[in-house]
Amino acid sequence: MYLKRKVDKFLEAWKSDENRKPLIIKGARQVGKTEAIRNFAKKNYKHFIEINFYEEPVYKAIAEEGFNPDLIMNAISRVDPTKRFVPGETLLFFDEVQEFPDITTSLKFFKQDGRFDVICSGSLLGIHYKRITSVSVGYKTDYEMHSLDFEEYLWAKGYSEDIGSDLLNHMILGTPFSDLEMQVYMAHFVDFCALGGMPAVVASYIETGLFSEPHEIQTQLLLDYEEDARKYAEGLDQAKIISVMRSVPVQLAKENKKFRYASIKKGGRAKDYFGCIEWLKDAGIVNVCHCLNFPELPLKGNVDVEKFKLYYCDTGLLTVSLDEEAQRDIRVNKSLGVYKGALYENFVADAFHKEGYELFYYKREDSTLEQDFFVRDRENLVPVEVKAKNGKAKSMRTLIDSDRYGDIKYGIKLIGGNIGYNDKVYTFPYFCTFLLKEYLASDRKV
Repeated sequence: MYLKRKVDKFLEAWKSDENRKPLIIKGARQVGKTEAIRNFAKKNYKHFIEINFYEEPVYKAIAEEGFNPDLIMNAISRVDPTKRFVPGETLLFFDEVQEFPDITTSLKFFKQDGRFDVICSGSLLGIHYKRITSVSVGYKTDYEMHSLDFEEYLWAKGYSEDIGSDLLNHMILGTPFSDLEMQVYMAHFVDFCALGGMPAVVASYIETGLFSEPHEIQTQLLLDYEEDARKYAEGLDQAKIISVMRSVPVQLAKENKKFRYASIKKGGRAKDYFGCIEWLKDAGIVNVCHCLNFPELPLKGNVDVEKFKLYYCDTGLLTVSLDEEAQRDIRVNKSLGVYKGALYENFVADAFHKEGYELFYYKREDSTLEQDFFVRDRENLVPVEVKAKNGKAKSMRTLIDSDRYGDIKYGIKLIGGNIGYNDKVYTFPYFCTFLLKEYLASDRKV
């Protein structure tokens, strides 16, 4: 079962560019990279040659004689004579490139040769990306792929491609959703929070209508991520990487969600876990939300490097890492206690990351002012509050009203309720989060 993805349009646009360069698609394990590329190749090429360096390590020898395309093609043909290279009709796909990153050296020569299209992909390319960039600069196009966002999930549930435009139109015009729309979309949202966006998980749920099989897939995926740390975290303490990863849901469940090394191990300090968080981030497992020194523009360079929060890159990972009772409560939409705020914040962080936002928050030293997230429009810094209920956002009110925060003119609340506007605060349902960047770039009517 192939699920329609946003990368599909990107690939079609890449193919239509006469000056296209070899393409590198990076992303975490099992976000759907390989299936998307196979689906694209089936529709656009007469000949598709897939080389998987993990499943077929014999192909790691194809560059022993050099990186010239003819030498590489000859080497591939010696391993498998059935593979045919027809100029203008062939897509060469190098998969699991993290097992053999040196192959990216060939991209320059394939671009100069021009007879064949080339795509590279792999689960942990972020770990090797500095090395890859250095050997192929100027001769590649990059694309980062994530698990499904909420819009792609709605497509998987049978909604048309226009669903995003319809939701966005409600936001721009400030038109509340009907009671029926709210009920339906919120039900999908809760399911999505429990499932996350891993294609295999979503496909299993759509095919069976049950949470049991998706839960097994999620559990195995979490174990696979830990195994990746044991296998690929060269020069680092793999056990500490896994400890950091396992501590994410525990720390998010606390009222103060700032990441604390001492919460992993008594007396733990940053130097004890050097490189662990960077590895998890590069592997596409966690998102890092940095604390601003002061809520003002510009955002980059305005962070306290010692203060941050960690979120999983997919809400399904958070769900499956909780105890069994909490997982069951999420699936049946019961009260989630301390995990409710954690789950919804993780959803928003994940959605923002997939929109291309870097993540920022703010907490004043005296703890009298704290803001969940910040984004920006063309001119303004925009505080974003994630509320379990549509209550007052005192910190946001202070940020908007005080003359101290000149870059802030209005704020946004994400809630379980409907669209609204009151006293410089725009309110949107959680399920509209994936559209926030488009909304802020639009000519809003409210």
